Amino acid sequence: MSGRLSLSWVHQDRALFCDEKAGYSWVDRDDPRLAEVRLLAETGRVGEVTGGPRDNLLIQGDCRDALRALTRIPEWAPAYRGAAKLVYLDPPFNTGQTFAQYDDGLDHSIWLAMMRERLLLARELLAPDGSLWVHLDDAESAYCKVLLDEIFGRSCFIGTVVWEKDRGRRNDTDLSSAHDYIHVYAPAGPGWRTVRNLLPRTALVDGRYRNPDGDPRGPWLQGDNGTAKSGTERNRFAVELPSGRVVRPPAGSYWRFSPATLASARADGRVWFGRGGDSLPVIKRYRHEVQAGLVPRTWWPADEVGTNQDAKRDHLRRLFPGTEPFATPKPEPLLRRIIEIATHPGDLVVDGFAGSGTTAAVAHKLGRRWVAVERSAATVAGFTLPRLRMVVDGTDPGGVTRDTVATPVEPLPDGIAASDVAAARRTVAALAGAGLLADVGDEAVGTLQRRLSAASKIDHTVVREWRGGSGFRTLAVSPARYELAGDRVLLERLSPEFVAAQLGFRIAPRGPFTGVRGRTRLAVADGVIDDRLAAAAVAALHPDETVTIVGRAVLPGTAALLRGLRPGSRALKAPDDLLRHHRVLR
Repeated sequence: MSGRLSLSWVHQDRALFCDEKAGYSWVDRDDPRLAEVRLLAETGRVGEVTGGPRDNLLIQGDCRDALRALTRIPEWAPAYRGAAKLVYLDPPFNTGQTFAQYDDGLDHSIWLAMMRERLLLARELLAPDGSLWVHLDDAESAYCKVLLDEIFGRSCFIGTVVWEKDRGRRNDTDLSSAHDYIHVYAPAGPGWRTVRNLLPRTALVDGRYRNPDGDPRGPWLQGDNGTAKSGTERNRFAVELPSGRVVRPPAGSYWRFSPATLASARADGRVWFGRGGDSLPVIKRYRHEVQAGLVPRTWWPADEVGTNQDAKRDHLRRLFPGTEPFATPKPEPLLRRIIEIATHPGDLVVDGFAGSGTTAAVAHKLGRRWVAVERSAATVAGFTLPRLRMVVDGTDPGGVTRDTVATPVEPLPDGIAASDVAAARRTVAALAGAGLLADVGDEAVGTLQRRLSAASKIDHTVVREWRGGSGFRTLAVSPARYELAGDRVLLERLSPEFVAAQLGFRIAPRGPFTGVRGRTRLAVADGVIDDRLAAAAVAALHPDETVTIVGRAVLPGTAALLRGLRPGSRALKAPDDLLRHHRVLR
C-alpha cells in the first residue's frame, strides 16, 4: 500500500483567529476576519535605508499577518514571494512553562493549527533553492516533523540538526534535557546540496596537515592507510618496505588499499614509510586536493556553536545590564552556522519568531538582507529594537561581531584536536588528585601535565570585525478592520490602501484613481457609488483601461451603467464584495 501520511487533531476542520489581546480562538473557516490582508505601517527608521520594500524590516505583529502581507500586497510581494533563501522559525516550544516574555503553553491542537498556517506561508516565501529551518525541542518536534512532511513532502526533508543547548545537568527531572532539534527542509530536495554552502575549514582542521618529508606538493594528511577489520584476501598482500622488511596485515585484518592503489601511489611518490623507511605505508592526501569546506554534520556541540546560557550570560546581559535577560535566546554562533550554510551575502533571511533578535543581528553582520517578525510589542521595545539599533551603530560587542581564526600553538598528530588534549589534561589532573598516579611519581605527572597544557593552547587571530552600518525600517501590522456584530460584518474605515491590499491593486494615484492592476484602475469612495461618480471615473480612463470602483453602497442601476460605459468595469460594495473576492481566491 502507498499513501500520504497526514496529521489529525481536534478542530482540524476549523481555523484559528489571533486577537492582539485575547490570543487564539477557534472560528469557522469562512470567518470574514480570516480573509483580511493586514497593512504594514512604517513606525520608524534606523540607520541608512531607501524606504523601499527591499530594506531590512523589523515587523511588530503576528507572524501570520506579517508574512501574509509580504506575500499578498503588491508593493511587497515581488520582493518577498519566492525570494527567501532562508526561513528560520523558532516558535514557542509549547513546553507548558511561563516565561517573563511569553506564555509557552498552548493547547496542542491550537499549536499545530498555528504552525500549519505559518508553515504554509513560509513555503510561499521560500526561493526554489532556499531552505526552511524549524527549531523545536521534544515537546512538539515529532508532531511538527509529520506536519512538515505533509506540507513540503518527505522528499524535501534534508535532515534534523541536534544542537547541544546546555552543557549542564538538572537533577529535578527524569532526564536532563541537553539538546534541541532543528528540522531542515528544502523545495529542491536532494538537489539542495548543490547550492548549500560547506562549513569553512578551520585552522584546527588545516593544522592537521603536515609535511615531515618536505614534499614539494605541500602539506598532507593520511589518506587510505593502515588496516581494517573487514575486506577480502586480495587485500592481505605482502608489502616490501624501503628498509627491506616485508609486512602483511595482522591476522583477521586487511589493508585499506588495493595492490593497484598502492602501486600507483608509490609510483607518484605519494607513499610515506616513516623517516627510516620502516613504517607501515601511508598514502598521502594533500591539502590543496581536499574540497574547500566541510560537509555539515547533524550534531552541533556547544563547543562549536554555543548554548542558551552563553547567549544569555555572555551577550544579552552585557547589552542590557540590570534587565532580566530574554528567557530563551539563541547564541549568535548557532545562527551564524545556519546562515552561512543556507545563504550568501545579499540573500534574504526571514525569521518569523524574532524574539530577542539574534537571527536579524547575525544576518546584518554577515551582510544578508533580513526580515524579523515579533508578535510581542514589549519584546520588540525591550530587546529586539534596541539590540538591532546597537548592531547598526556598531556598539554591539558580542556574538559574531569579531571573526577569529583559532590556530594550535603547535601542530598536533592526525586525528587529535586541541580539545582532546585539554580533556586529557583534565583527566590526568583528576587521576592525580584521587591518588591513582602515585606510583608514577609527582615529577613525571607534573611533566605530563605541563606538556599537555602546552599542546592544548590555541592562538586566536581576529580576521574580521563588524563596525556598524546599513540600517532597517520598523513596521507594525495594522489593527484588524473587519469586526463582527452578530451576522453582520462591519468595516470601520474604507481607505484606498486597505481596499487595494484586499483586491491586489498596487497603489498608483492618478486623477480620481488610487491603484492599478494590469489595465484596470481602482477608485475608492467612502460613501455611495452613483451614476455621476461612475461616469466621471470612466471619463478619466485611457481608451484601453477599465475601472473597479469600491464604495459603501451602489445605487440601483449604477453597476449596469458602468458596464455599459466601459465593458469589464465593476462597482463593488464594501465589505461584502471584498469578502466575496477572498472566498473566490481561497
